[in-house]
Amino acid sequence: MNVSRISIVGLGKLGLCIATVLAHRGYKVIGVDIDDKKVEEINKGRSPIYEPKLDRLLRMNRKRLRAVTDYGEAISNTGVTFVVVPTPSDPDGSFSSKYVVEAMSEIGKVLSTKRNYHLVALNSTVMPGSMDTIVRPTLEEYSGRRTGKNLGLCYNPEFIALGDVINGLLRPDFVLIGESDERAGNLLSSIYKKVCTNNPPIERTNFINAEIAKIAINSFITMKITFANTLAEICERVPKANVDEVTRILGKDSRIGPRYLRGGLGYGGPCFPRDNIAFVRFAESIGGQAELAMTTHRVNTVQPERIVRMIEEVTKSNNKKIGILGLSYKPNTPVIDESQSLHLAMELRRKGYEVHVYDPLALENAKNVLKDSVVYERSKEECVRNCDIIVIATPWTEFKTINGKGKVIVDCWRILDKNSVAKGSVTYIPLGVNEADR
Repeated sequence: MNVSRISIVGLGKLGLCIATVLAHRGYKVIGVDIDDKKVEEINKGRSPIYEPKLDRLLRMNRKRLRAVTDYGEAISNTGVTFVVVPTPSDPDGSFSSKYVVEAMSEIGKVLSTKRNYHLVALNSTVMPGSMDTIVRPTLEEYSGRRTGKNLGLCYNPEFIALGDVINGLLRPDFVLIGESDERAGNLLSSIYKKVCTNNPPIERTNFINAEIAKIAINSFITMKITFANTLAEICERVPKANVDEVTRILGKDSRIGPRYLRGGLGYGGPCFPRDNIAFVRFAESIGGQAELAMTTHRVNTVQPERIVRMIEEVTKSNNKKIGILGLSYKPNTPVIDESQSLHLAMELRRKGYEVHVYDPLALENAKNVLKDSVVYERSKEECVRNCDIIVIATPWTEFKTINGKGKVIVDCWRILDKNSVAKGSVTYIPLGVNEADR
């Protein structure tokens, strides 16, 4: 089945990127969002969110992408609908399907008035079992259809990283499709074969396998990150040890691989922490255990305390000014969800230090969390100049060069050139490197 028109429900950080990439690859796209201002900005060719390359790509493809607030207009005029709505965490760590149910209900109502085949693909991460027990029944009830004949349903979670979403959508490692039936999977596969520029493998399976795989992948990655951080702490305690050398060797083993093996601060963001906990909760819900995932979570939460202990050893008192460079959970994004930098700032304040902070994109978001507990600097230069100790907490490219003469620098990601730092008469503390080898 040839489908040239696609609708996207939810134009947030991921939804707008998907809509823009689909338009860029030749599809006519209608996006749906309840936010009038966001819709207006998109229709003017301006992105309401920050993501590298998104604004330029959006302007380039204005003729093939428009946004509306009306489900009827979008669903009626397209043959495929991607659903990219929030699935916030419940108090126990499970994902809420509230917004998914609302979206499926609205889509179903429109489909009840249509006759042609329609494919619905859910990109939002859900708890395993949700597709068969919540999503499919809701869509079938409101549409009056049954999957397999004139209705297709797929679970199609993305594996992208904020700050590199466009590249991740165009050149993914693989595409995961949990399908209601072969026809639905064939149609969604054909879309990705046109959109992706690197001909990635397309993994097709049933709903439950795709649902488990999604959160299992992210949980496994958090364990890999945390293991690298454990190695960093070990190397700091052993003469001549260097975590970068150790992880480089580990990464040469094809059973392990080099990605996500970089000892530093812990993981954060909108996906890894909550997917890991959701994996634990799912295991518990079926009478199983996920002790590795739970231990990973516990180890990750205490990573900022390591930095605080280092600072306490250097200062021997609480009257020093601490500058934190980087507040976003990773470079190239303003997102601060579960950012280790924020936890570090709050822990330092609790210890009585005066904390100064700077980030190229995340300052405004950070103010919503840190309030007036810290000093917000306008540049990295001001932050360095006004503080005694500098912590490079997020490895932004612009932090690779700083004038820290006479300062103590804690380099969580070892992004500074060691020889250049030494010339500045700086006390340099790179994580994961023994004191004798600094």
